[in-house]
Formats: sequence, structure tokens, C-alpha cells
Amino acid sequence: MKSDIIRLLPDAVANQIAAGEVIQRPASALKELLENAIDAGATDIKIWVKDAGKTLIQVSDNGCGMSANDAKLSFERHATSKIHEAKDLFAIRTLGFRGEALASIAAIAQVELKTKRIRDELGTAINIEGSKIKEQSEVSCPDGSNIAVKNLFFNVPARRNFLKSDSAELRHILEEFNRVALVNPKISFTLQHNAKILFQLKGVSLKERLIAIFGSLYKERLIPVEHKTREVSISGFIGKPEFAKRTKGEQYFFANGRFIKHAYLHHSVDNAFQELLPKDTYPSYFIFLDLDPKTIDINIHPTKTEVNFQNNQIIYVTLRAAIKQSLGKSNITPSIDFESEQSLDLNPPKQGEPIKNPFYREESDFNPFDNDRYASFSKDRKQQKTKLDNWERLYEVPWPGENDENAAQQKLSEISGEPSEESGPKIICQVNNRFILTRANEGLMIINQQKAHERILYERYIEILNNRQSISQQELFPQNVTFAPSDAEIIKEIKDDLKILGFEINHLGKNTFIVNGTPSEIPSRDVQELLENMLENYKRNLVILNLDSTINLARSMAFNMAVRTGKALRYEEMEKLIDELFSCNVHNVSPSGKRIIAMITIEEIDKMFK
Repeated sequence: MKSDIIRLLPDAVANQIAAGEVIQRPASALKELLENAIDAGATDIKIWVKDAGKTLIQVSDNGCGMSANDAKLSFERHATSKIHEAKDLFAIRTLGFRGEALASIAAIAQVELKTKRIRDELGTAINIEGSKIKEQSEVSCPDGSNIAVKNLFFNVPARRNFLKSDSAELRHILEEFNRVALVNPKISFTLQHNAKILFQLKGVSLKERLIAIFGSLYKERLIPVEHKTREVSISGFIGKPEFAKRTKGEQYFFANGRFIKHAYLHHSVDNAFQELLPKDTYPSYFIFLDLDPKTIDINIHPTKTEVNFQNNQIIYVTLRAAIKQSLGKSNITPSIDFESEQSLDLNPPKQGEPIKNPFYREESDFNPFDNDRYASFSKDRKQQKTKLDNWERLYEVPWPGENDENAAQQKLSEISGEPSEESGPKIICQVNNRFILTRANEGLMIINQQKAHERILYERYIEILNNRQSISQQELFPQNVTFAPSDAEIIKEIKDDLKILGFEINHLGKNTFIVNGTPSEIPSRDVQELLENMLENYKRNLVILNLDSTINLARSMAFNMAVRTGKALRYEEMEKLIDELFSCNVHNVSPSGKRIIAMITIEEIDKMFK
């Protein structure tokens, strides 16, 4: 007979399993430590990070601190000061309450804690490694808490191997930092990475905090949102539609001081911006919801970023109305005066004002029987009729010369694989400033001009990056550009490759760069806008496709530099585009996998007329 097979897991193993849910990467550990500091009432928080948090994450605060017994108990699972009974779960105002954060961190790292209450003369120092307390002693230290997390996942090598590069992990850390710093603008924050200060934020207003984090450009990009009802109070800022981005990076919801993710509310924001945004772009928003804790359930997921609202539909409608109202006040949405007829504006005379007769200027020398004058009038009419009779000339397409036609015949043979027996130009026309319609032996070939140009540029940039030979034009007036911290880190990471592509960029300090040179083929345009759009595509490819850095950069540059849909092209430009397309290694698919060429055969055309 078999013995019993179910047994209790050792505490160390159970803690490591729990840590897998709560602590997924260094940024997760930083989030938990920052939330503990804020719950402790800190007004000044300092953060030190080394090797993107893999080697060290240290957080120091001036909060209330802990007693010796509390300090030891805080590392036990489900030990918390925030709740005492089940009903407290429906009145939570603090960021942490599960009692899992410190226990989870201690299970997978080497932790040193120093903490002291204001009323105590000495503080407490605790060293923990893999959930086991190695040392506890009294120590002289400042008021508050200082906790250092070293060698994260040192005892779970498989988890450590799954961590990304330092630059990628640092971006996650910056994102978590942004979330905490945004919702607590009155608290001072300092963030250092590898002994280099990334942020030094003072306690300020929300708008000033947004500008301090995302750059001075946001001073002109933000629209305030303010709306209050019995169910919810909504405040914050939204970005102007013209500054919408191609990724969902700068979209933040906060509920009762906690960052949340909520697809339903995101749809409400999208709905409010309907018909105001360019295609495939997303609005920026920083929305703060304040509501009764009894109407929100935050005890859904260990990371506490997913929540449920009791009044989902009411909040949806209120949020949409608040954003529409803000857009209207800022004259972003079109307004119509329904009180007056727009097509006809008649101003009736005021009461008692005499009505004036219509004005008519009499021509005293007019003689209807003046033959000379009638002959002149008839001549003008004939000239006008001649002009109208020749209206067809307005729509004549300029035909290429004989040499151009021969070249077209030769190229047509390359496209179709067979010599063309028909005479006439290769290119028929440009359709809707979007497609190029050209003739082939099989019938008609339709080419998407933007996708075709993307393919041409992509292969050109790949070749440049592989050969490491750059062509740059020096800027007569170098431009300063400023990015959000996470974007600035990407610029630093790919700066060498950008130089190969023609961008000569030097770091001025913090998140500001100076652009001394740009690729020779780029049109005169705002370098800040060009780099921002390129970064948006780079980040999207990084998250969705996890592309190699070189391929990602080439694709992002090609997408942003390609001729856009809606651009009218001359005959020579269309011909050059087709020549270069069919010189590519791959000519029928764009870098993103979209179709470039479509064929309509003669047989298909015949069927249309039967």
C-alpha cells in the first residue's frame, strides 16, 4: 500500500514560489520598496541602483521607521500592519497590505535593513539571505528605513538567466519609478544608477512633476482635466491630439493613489478622442481617479495593478465626458452654433430703421443697338467657348520622350519576365496619391508607394549598418533635443548605430542631446519630431517583435523616412521608385511583412466587362 504523497512545502520553497508572482524582475522589487516607503509617510526618498538592479537596489526614506520586533516580523509572509480583519480589504487606502513583498524579496536576494523610529535612540539592523535571518543587532542610524537588496535571484539562477539586458531592465525600473513619482508629486525623489544621477525631483505640483519627468516640451502639450461627481472625482492631464504617439507608453491611470491598468477605461479615453487622432496613434493621458474604497476591489492580482470597479459604466461615461469637456474648453474639438444658419447670414434692420432700396448703378451710355459693342461682346463669348471646348487638355498626362519609352520597355521586360510588345509608357498614373499603376504583359500592376519605399530604404539602411559607413550632413544650426528618461536611455544605447545612419548626436546631460549632423537624404524637418517618431516605432518593435537592434533600427528609420501616402509624385519619381524596388533583394513584401505589389490580369479585366 502506497504511503501518503501530499506534504507541506518548506517555507523557503513556498516563499520562492510566492516571489515568482510578486517579484518578476528588479523593477518589481523597486516598486514594492517604494510603496512601503510611501506608506511609512516619507517625504524624501533616495534610490540607488547598480547594474539595472541585478547587483543592488537600495531605498532610503525618512518615514516612521520600525521597532526591532516589527522589523523582524516584516519579513514573515502575510505579516502586515495594514489590515486586521477581512472587511478591511474593502477600505484600503495604503499601497501595500498583503504582507508578501518583503518576504518575497528576502526569499530570492540578500537583504540588509536598517530602521529607526523617531522616538528611539537606536535603530535595528537585520541581514537576511534566502529567507533566513543571518544577523540582527542594534545600530545607530537616521530616522526612517534604509533597505538594500543585493544579488537578486542569486539562489534562483534560472530566473536570473531570463532577465533582459541592463538597458532593457533599466527601462522597466524607470517606468516603475515614473508611476510612483507621478502619483506622489509632493514627495522628493532622487534616483541614481551606477553612481550617476538620473533624477533629482523636488516636491512640486503635478504639472511641474510631469514636466520634470518627461521634459520641458510637455509644458505646451498638456490639457488639464477636472471633473467631480458623487461616484468619482477625476483630475489630471491629457495630451493634445497632435502630439499623439504610435505606442501606448505615456498612458497612466491612478486610482486612490495607485497605478492601475484598465482596458475598459482606456476605451473610454479613446472614445473621447474619436476623430481627433491620426491613424494608428494613441493619446497621452495622466488620469487620477479618487473614489470610495468600498467601490473598488484591488485584491485581484499580486502586483495590485488590476482592479475592479463597482460602478464601471458610470466611471466610463464620466471619464469620457470629462475628457470631451477639456478638449472643448481648449478649442480642440470643432464647435457648431446651432442658433444660427451657417449657410445664410441675414442681418435684419433694427426696429424703426428705414428699409433701403436695392442699389443699382445705372450705365447712362449703354445702347443695346450699338453694333461695335455687340461685336466685342460676341468675340469674348467665342473665346470663352473655345477655352471650354478644349477642357480635355487639362487632363492630358505628359508622355515620356522616345528614350524614356525605350527604358520603360526594357524595365517592363524585367518586371514581367517577358518582352513587352505594346508601345507606350511604363507608368500609367498615380492613383489617389497612394498607388502607382503600371503596365505589365500579364495586365496591370499596382504598387503601394509607401510600402515600396519602406522596402528600398530598409535594405539600404541594413547595408549601411553592416558596412559601418555613414554619410552625414552637418547642421548649420545644431539642434538641442530632449526626451523622456526611458527614451534617452534608448538613444544612448543605439547612439553608435544612429551615427552610422548619419545622426551625429552628443549627450549634453540628463535627457538632453545636441544633434550636429543628420542623414543626407532626410528632408528639412523637425529633428526632435523625427527622432521621437523613430523611437516610438523602435519601442513598439522591441516589445511586440523582440527584434535584433540593427534590424529594429533599420525598420524604424525606413518607416519614418519613407514617402507617405498622399504624396503626389512626378513621373520621374515614380519611375525611379519602381527601378529601385526591383533592384531590392525582396521586392514584393515590405519590412513589416505587408504586400507591396498586386496584379490584375487581362483575364480578370475581361470578366469585369462580361
